[in-house]
Amino acid sequence: MIRSLLPLTALLMGSAFLLFAGGVNSLILPIRGEAEGFSAISLGLLGTGWAIGYVAGCLRTPVLVARVGHIRAFGAMCALAAIAVLMSLVLIDPWVWIPVRAVSGFCFAGAAMIVESWLSERSEKASRGRIFGIYTMVNLAATTAGQMVLTLGDAKGYFFFVLAAMIYCLALLPTAVSATKTPQPLTSVSLDLRGLWKNSPISFFAVLMVGVSNAAFGTLAAVYAARMGLTLGDIALFASIPIMAAAALQIPVGIISDQFDRRIVLIVIGLIAVLADAVFLFGGFTDPIMLMGLSAIFGAMIYSMYPVIVSHANDRADPGTFIQVSGGLLLVYGVGSIIGPAMAGFVMSRYGPPSLFAVAGGAHVLLILFALFRLKSTPAVEPLDKGSFKSTPMVLVSTPETAAFAADEAELGSAREQKSAPDDDQAPQATPDT
Repeated sequence: MIRSLLPLTALLMGSAFLLFAGGVNSLILPIRGEAEGFSAISLGLLGTGWAIGYVAGCLRTPVLVARVGHIRAFGAMCALAAIAVLMSLVLIDPWVWIPVRAVSGFCFAGAAMIVESWLSERSEKASRGRIFGIYTMVNLAATTAGQMVLTLGDAKGYFFFVLAAMIYCLALLPTAVSATKTPQPLTSVSLDLRGLWKNSPISFFAVLMVGVSNAAFGTLAAVYAARMGLTLGDIALFASIPIMAAAALQIPVGIISDQFDRRIVLIVIGLIAVLADAVFLFGGFTDPIMLMGLSAIFGAMIYSMYPVIVSHANDRADPGTFIQVSGGLLLVYGVGSIIGPAMAGFVMSRYGPPSLFAVAGGAHVLLILFALFRLKSTPAVEPLDKGSFKSTPMVLVSTPETAAFAADEAELGSAREQKSAPDDDQAPQATPDT
């Protein structure tokens, strides 16, 4: 294992730098914007801008890489991301920050796809699953470290903006000096809404609702915490603890969802999330310890929904379409991520910080109701037809290339055959069901 991992160390470091800078960037903007007196609407639109850029990056990066190559495209992405961070420092205005944040989202998605393509290409068949697990752990640790580093200084200065820009530049070095051959072309996934709905209506609707709730919380959690009177260190913890709690819950949720109907598991997770929404909304808690505990429960629930949804969708899909289904669901999640922060920012500006959880709670209630409807109207997947649960990185750092990296060799071979077939532009036909 160590022998197969050593050649990938530089790429894992590049990914860690990328996620560290992304963690700093994602948290410093709402904190600094709150300190500058930006409205909740404008801060919510930062998340909307990021999501628009991120979806565009997932769709357009394969075309860019095909035109100029992996190394040049990756260098351009990292350089633009660094420029975007510095522009946010030079021009402190919400209507500048929103399109700049879209540029950051585009660059981040593109850079992540290229790193994942490189890692996937250089992974040996026997160790591919373990390397994907290490990659997931590295990304989680780097994102958390990037957020927690904000406890070490003053968000009102320039330090964290410059630090994020420097780390983005560091991220391009491992690929810039790599002497390995160019990887396979990037995974290209079209947004086939009809095919995704036909494959699994509950997965389609649920992932849209999860995109609304998760992106609203991910964008405005720091704003909520600041307006509830938490210190900078507590704000960073409030934003980081949910991610760590969800990571700890991945394996237990995976075991349970492999043994029971995944729709029931999703409903139970949703009910606990709704309970946490209600406590945030009506509890009136301001004690930091209580808020940290609630954020851990809330985050463990909302960030555990996505892999259950993807696993259920793949239970219903044709063999060999894991990459297409997972990538398509990710893009639907991105559509929800465009809606959620803007909606939550508007509601928070009208009804106060706790109303963030009214938006999240509304999405969770709709998810549960639709899941109950499908549960009564359609049968469960037979145990022999169920695939094994596939743990995924946090959705905010996943791309269609992540699905290709997570796929086993049989799925990769099937995807490559479909890509080289004459009717390659036709979306795979999925089995209609739940």
